[in-house]
Amino acid sequence: MTPPYQPIAPQSPPLPNRTLSPFTGYTRAHWEARADTLLAGLLPYATPHLAQYRLPGRTGHAGAWSDGLEGYARSFLLAAFRIAGAQGQDLPGRTIIGDLITRYTTGLVAGTDPRHPEHWPQITDRSQPMVEAASIAIALHETRPWLWDHLPDAVRQRVAAWLEGFVGARPNDSNWRLFQVITEEFLASVGASYRQSEIDAGLARLDDWYRGDGWYTDGDGRKFDYYNALALHLYPALWSRIAGDRADTALVSTHRSRMRAFLETHQHFFGADGAPVHQGRSLTYRFATAAPLFAGALVDASPLAPGRTRRLASGALKHFADRDVPGGDGLLSLGWYRPFLPVTQAYSGPASPYWAGKAFLGLLLPPEHAVWTAPEEAAPVEVADQYLALPAPGWLLHSTAGDGIVRLINHGSDRLPPAPAPARYSPHYSRFAYSSVTAPETPGEGEPDGPDNHISLVGPDGAPTLRGRIHPRYTRDRLASSWHAPVTAVNGADEYGPRIVSVSVVHGPWEMRIHLVKAAEGLSVREGGWAVACDDAPPVEETGPGWALARRADGLTTALAGVLGWDEDGRRPPGDVAQACDQNAVGHFSATPLLGLSRHPGGTRLLASLVLLTADPDLRDDVAALCSRARVNAAPDGTLEVVFPDGTTTRVRSDMSATPAEPRPMVPASGSGPARSVWGNATG
Repeated sequence: MTPPYQPIAPQSPPLPNRTLSPFTGYTRAHWEARADTLLAGLLPYATPHLAQYRLPGRTGHAGAWSDGLEGYARSFLLAAFRIAGAQGQDLPGRTIIGDLITRYTTGLVAGTDPRHPEHWPQITDRSQPMVEAASIAIALHETRPWLWDHLPDAVRQRVAAWLEGFVGARPNDSNWRLFQVITEEFLASVGASYRQSEIDAGLARLDDWYRGDGWYTDGDGRKFDYYNALALHLYPALWSRIAGDRADTALVSTHRSRMRAFLETHQHFFGADGAPVHQGRSLTYRFATAAPLFAGALVDASPLAPGRTRRLASGALKHFADRDVPGGDGLLSLGWYRPFLPVTQAYSGPASPYWAGKAFLGLLLPPEHAVWTAPEEAAPVEVADQYLALPAPGWLLHSTAGDGIVRLINHGSDRLPPAPAPARYSPHYSRFAYSSVTAPETPGEGEPDGPDNHISLVGPDGAPTLRGRIHPRYTRDRLASSWHAPVTAVNGADEYGPRIVSVSVVHGPWEMRIHLVKAAEGLSVREGGWAVACDDAPPVEETGPGWALARRADGLTTALAGVLGWDEDGRRPPGDVAQACDQNAVGHFSATPLLGLSRHPGGTRLLASLVLLTADPDLRDDVAALCSRARVNAAPDGTLEVVFPDGTTTRVRSDMSATPAEPRPMVPASGSGPARSVWGNATG
C-alpha cells in the first residue's frame, strides 16, 4: 500500500530579519519553516495509512507498537499548532496545511479502528498511551474547526471510545495526572463520557506539589527539572483553553499567577547562545523548554516583554538548528546534539524527541500578536551578570554577560521519592552544578560514575562514593548549602555514616565550594570541576600545585583550585585532569579537572575549592595566577572569610550550620574595584 496522498515539500527557510530580530534573525516564518521541515522528515517512516511512525533507533520500554503511536501523537501535536496557526488555510500555490489535515485525519481513522492492522494500543493503567492520548486530545481541540468537525460521526465515536480508556484508569502519580485532566476535559467538550471527579483530583494534586515561587516538584519528593516547564505549568494552561466556560475562574487565576512567577525565573535558564541549562531528564526534548514562554503569552500569564519572549524561544530553536538538529536523516535523534543515549531514559523511544514540538505553541498566537511584531529584546544573561536564589528547588543561578554562560548550583534536586526509598543516583540530578555550555559525564552502564562537579570518598577498592539524597539547608542571596551521606551502592540507609556538608558561594564566573567532610581515617577524597566537551580534539589540560584546568579550542575553560585543606605533609599536590571519550552529550571528547587528598585524617576535615567555568578571554588566559589569589580565612568572629580572585570578600559560618552568617557587604579588598553587594541580585 502507498500513502493516500503525495506530500508537498516544506517551504525553504526565509532570510533572517535583523531589524525585527536583531539577536536571532528569526521571525514567525522561520518557525513555520522549521515545523514543516520536522514534519516532512517523518514521512518516510509512516505506516501505509499514517496511523504510526516507526522511526529507526532503540525501542522504548513500552515496545515498538507504543513507539509507533508516540510518533503519530507527538508529531500530530506539532502539526496541530501549524494548522491552527495558519487558520487551516494555505498560502496561494501551497498545499502544506491541506496535506497535514489529510495526513493526520487518515492516521486518526486507521489508528482508532481496532480491526485495522495499524490500530493503536489501548489506554490502560499507567500505560504509555496515556501520555500520547493527551497530545492527541490537545491536537484535536486546537484543530477542531478543520479536522474534528469534518470527521464522520462513526469516526468521532471511535476516537472518543479510544480516549475513554482514560476514564477510571490509574495514571502514575506525577505529571501524568495532568494527561488524564487534559484527555477527559476534551471528552467532556465533545459530549463523550468522562469523570469530573478525575479532572478535579488531577488539578488538586498540583497543590500538593507546589513549593512556592512558581515551582512544583513532579510528584512527592524533590523532583525539580524541566517538567515544571514542560508539563506542570503547560498543561493547566492548555486545559483552560479546552475547558473554556467550564473552568473554575479562581483556579485558572491561580494557575496563571503561578506561571507568571515561574516565568520570572525561567527566563534566566537560557544562555546567550540560546542553549537551555543542561539539567534533569528528558533533555532530548531540547527546545521544548521554550514552550512555557509562548504559553504565558497565550493565556495572558507572562511577565515578560513580547520581544524577550520571542528572543528566548527563537534563541533555543536556533541553537539546535545551528548544530545540525535535526540530523542529516531529517530526524530528531535520541540525544542532545548528536545521537547520545545516556542523555535519555528507558521510556524514550525513537519518536520521543518529538515532544520538542511543544515549542511551536507560539504559532497559536496570531501573526499580529506583539510576540511576532515587537523587536527582540536582550535575554537576561546579555544584560548584566545575574544572581538568582531559588529556595524552592534549592538552586542558585549565576550567569555572566561577558561570555553568556548560565550556571546552576544544585543544593536541592535529586529526583528521589521521600525516605526510606533508596537513594538512586542520577548524574543529571546529583551533581553540584550544571550549565548552558556543559553536560555531566555519563559513562555507560557498569562503568564508574564521572568525577565532574562532585566530591567523593574513595576506598581501597578505588570505587568513588556517590552523592546520596540531597538535604537542602538554605539558599539565599549568593549562597546555597546542603548535606548528603555518600553512598557506594543503592540502599535506603543514606542518613547514617559519613556525611558531607557543603556550601557554595558564587561571584561572577567563580564558585567557592566549602565542604565539611566527616569520614573514617584512611579514605581518600576526590573533587571534580566542570567537564568541558567538544568533537574536534581532546581539551588541552594544564596542571600545577593544587590546581588543574581543561580548555577547548574555542576557549571554553574549566579550572579547579584547592584553597583550603588540600595540603598534605606541608605541600600542595598537583591537580589532575580526567580525559574521557563518548561520555558526554556535548561532544565526543571531554575533560574534567580534579583535586585529590590521598588520606583523610579521620573525623571532620574542612576543604575549600575554587571552581571556574568561563569563556571570557579576560579571565581564561590567566587562570593559574587568578586562582592563586583566592583565599578562605578563619576570622576572629568564628566565621570564614571567602576571598575571590578579584579581592571581593564575603563570610560564612565556620561550622556551616543551618543558617548563613549575618549579611555583610561583599566588598573588594585593597581597593581592587567597585563594591558590590552579595545580598541581592545584580541586574545592571
